[in-house]
Amino acid sequence: MAIVEVKVPQLSESVAEATLLQWKKRPGEAVAIDEILIEIETDKVVLEVPAPSAGVMAQLVKNDGDTVASDEVIAKIDTEGKAGAAPEEVKAVPPATTPAAAPATAPAASKGDVAMPAAAKLLADNQLSTAQVSGTGKDGRVTKGDVLGAIAAGAKAAAVAAPVAVPAAPAVAKPLPPVAPPVTMNLGDRPEQRVPMSRLRARVAERLLQSQATNAILTTFNEVNMAPVMEMRKKFQDKFEKEHGVKLGFMSFFVKAAVAALKRYPVINASVDG
Repeated sequence: MAIVEVKVPQLSESVAEATLLQWKKRPGEAVAIDEILIEIETDKVVLEVPAPSAGVMAQLVKNDGDTVASDEVIAKIDTEGKAGAAPEEVKAVPPATTPAAAPATAPAASKGDVAMPAAAKLLADNQLSTAQVSGTGKDGRVTKGDVLGAIAAGAKAAAVAAPVAVPAAPAVAKPLPPVAPPVTMNLGDRPEQRVPMSRLRARVAERLLQSQATNAILTTFNEVNMAPVMEMRKKFQDKFEKEHGVKLGFMSFFVKAAVAALKRYPVINASVDG
């Protein structure tokens, strides 16, 4: 029996880990060379993992939804095996939902203590731990939505007040009023489904929140009398087109006005550093 390992492809330098989506082959099934075995999702792209060799899927080292790193072994292929034979070596990792009776508490605790990258950052920023937030993700993983819900429900204020008795009064003196979780909304007959965000969507949402926190988002309206500009454009547009070969548009006047304004008020082009 010759065993060939299936490994995670090389990830980009800015990506430290990825998530397995769903296996397309189960242990005991025949595998053709270059056949897609599973898709791996990172913060940026979704990668396909082809079979490095033909044979029979011998073992799934990692299950659906597991977090993996670059070059990590996720499965094994028996190049001399027969499909459907299911020998003793052909075995899959038991699913997390059906653990053994004796060590049932240990895997559940370890899975519940796992937080997705975006959720882990929020936990660190708000001085919370995974034990204080109930996870709704796969295998009880804590998602970013779980952390946001815990913060809105006042989990942080309760965590600070419980272990520290002396500064309890000043901490409770200025807390934000608790916000009712969105699940209490009356949706009537409309169905609602709460699903964990993919890595790509979570990264986009994180970047949008960072943009709102670091950039000034505003819109300013100013009324300008364009009648003189329109008259000047109408007067010189034919001459301008014959001389330069292009039509005289309003953008030329806008650019000239912007250049003059920047020369007179250079602080408009300033930016906040740090």
